[in-house]
Amino acid sequence: MGRPVVRRPGLSDIRTLSGTVEETFRPHKAFLRVACLEMEKTRRMEERQAAARRIERIDRHIRAIDAEKDALLRRLREAGEPTPPEKRSGPGAADDEAAGEPAGGFTIQY
Repeated sequence: MGRPVVRRPGLSDIRTLSGTVEETFRPHKAFLRVACLEMEKTRRMEERQAAARRIERIDRHIRAIDAEKDALLRRLREAGEPTPPEKRSGPGAADDEAAGEPAGGFTIQY
């Protein structure tokens, strides 16, 4: 009989502690995470302020449109012209459409 083959340990058989260490609290990682959160908060606040500015510009434009429309309707009333009925917009306007009123736009009669 031959001699039994003895397996010699290789590099893959060396035991290490890598990957077995529990993830303990590491202060430097916590400080880095706090810094990242602060940067994200600052960026989100800037986005919020930019959105608020856009909303304010839109509101100003809507007020200017309403003011111009009121001025034109006032001049029409002063001239004795018939004025078109007020169109409702916003919440509840869909109720008008359900009641049979036209969806919007101008109605041309010949």
